[in-house]
Amino acid sequence: MMIESSPSSLGAKVVLAASSDENHPPENIIDGNTKTFWMSTGMFPQEFVIRFAEPTTIAAVTVDSYNVKHLKIEKNMSQNASQFEPVTEKEFEYTEGHLQSNAISLNGSSATHLRFIITSGYDHFVSVHRVSVKN
Repeated sequence: MMIESSPSSLGAKVVLAASSDENHPPENIIDGNTKTFWMSTGMFPQEFVIRFAEPTTIAAVTVDSYNVKHLKIEKNMSQNASQFEPVTEKEFEYTEGHLQSNAISLNGSSATHLRFIITSGYDHFVSVHRVSVKN
């Protein structure tokens, strides 16, 4: 059974973000609301790391974003946010005036941390509005 949920409902936290704006904090990525968002500061790469409360099997993630061009996802099974291994990467299509929504298969990867690396964007600034998890 595929249940899509916001990571915060799974006890997850954003433990690292490459940039932070107090009006658009990284926690907005996992609050389940596309009206709130995290915004980058205009240099690439940008990254954020989501930590789950316990090892979690993840079938797919859906990323709702704006101006993201290329995203890499890495994972680990350790207690701290280091030594990641690549899982997948995806090129996002440009969308004018509405959010990009991309479902990305992680093939049932188990992870305690997921690292999202935005390597390029369609503009200097990118925003991530929601990451939801199917497990």
